[in-house]
Amino acid sequence: MVRAQIMTAKELNKIKNIRIKGFRSLLDVEINGLPSPVVLIGANGSGKSNFIKFFDLIGWMIGANKLGEFVQRQGGADDQLFGGSKVNERISAEFAIQTLRGRTDYKFSLSYAHPDRFIFVDEAYRPSPTVEFQTSANWKHLGSGHPEARIVEVAKGRSVSGANRTSADTIVTLLGNCAVYQFHDTSDNSQMKKYWDAYENTYLRSDGGNLAPILLRLEREEPHRLDLICDQIRRALPIFDRFELHENSGKVMLRWKSHELEKSIGAHLSSDGSLRYFALVTLLNLPNEMIPDVVLLDEPELGLHPSALALIGDLIRARATERQIIVATQSPLLADIFDLNEVFVLESTCGQTRVQRFSDDEYRHWLEQYSTGELWQKNLLGGRP
Repeated sequence: MVRAQIMTAKELNKIKNIRIKGFRSLLDVEINGLPSPVVLIGANGSGKSNFIKFFDLIGWMIGANKLGEFVQRQGGADDQLFGGSKVNERISAEFAIQTLRGRTDYKFSLSYAHPDRFIFVDEAYRPSPTVEFQTSANWKHLGSGHPEARIVEVAKGRSVSGANRTSADTIVTLLGNCAVYQFHDTSDNSQMKKYWDAYENTYLRSDGGNLAPILLRLEREEPHRLDLICDQIRRALPIFDRFELHENSGKVMLRWKSHELEKSIGAHLSSDGSLRYFALVTLLNLPNEMIPDVVLLDEPELGLHPSALALIGDLIRARATERQIIVATQSPLLADIFDLNEVFVLESTCGQTRVQRFSDDEYRHWLEQYSTGELWQKNLLGGRP
């Protein structure tokens, strides 16, 4: 099994429980005891993308403090509500976050408001420094009627009197660091095929567009890590030799060398699967300060050869010891790499997403004969069209 070279492991804050109500097809979805990694499987239209998109909302709402902009970009508030505002006027969610000190909870409710926007009708949090993951602590409410999350202001030491800034900072640091990655766009207009400013290298963008500046930074600051990335790419792409990255007038473009050719190959001449593979391997090997606390991957299997997909699965499992990783996939091959208790099956009933979880003990007899992916293919877990 491939293991990423990662920094010294440490216990990180992580989302332990989550409940989402009213967001798109997620009328009422609750998952307790979230493992890392989490693997979501299900048919088209089952709600996998909506689950992933909800974390995109959280990243905009808390990380950027731009809920309003997210809503506008996604077609307005009415489109975010289950059945639209005439059926359901609210989105609400509650998180339980596991920390070294115990537990911190955060919840919010958004209500539809004119013209096609949301306002907070409730926002609250509570710390509970206990050994067991149970709490009866009182909620600290942050008011109502505001258009953007107040927990962000509390974490900065502003507004609400008597607020616990440390707990608020824990919430904002974790939930604000939720990032969704989808490397599907490898068209002629793909951002990966363009010149980028070399300084655009703080973090990998959600579409992988600034892959070249990221790799250039690693070449300069952590060449051993870039060597590792190149070595892992060769495992599934034997013709690959190394990346060839040259800054010219402050710009850099993605190019790589093949063992078989003297001339380097530009991103515009690379196969779709190769570009996605480059981006995935790089993401999963980034140093801790460059990778989000919660990483969400939407259908990473797209265009990958089975051997490349197996390596990506191993990298996900390795990196999940340090970061919370949630993967949405339709690939039985990828599902095979994970334990059954890490897999969640999503199904749609009357437009509502239902989530099922299974244990190894429950399916011990079947697991003696079939892998996780085979159980799904044979419809023994559900989640088929």
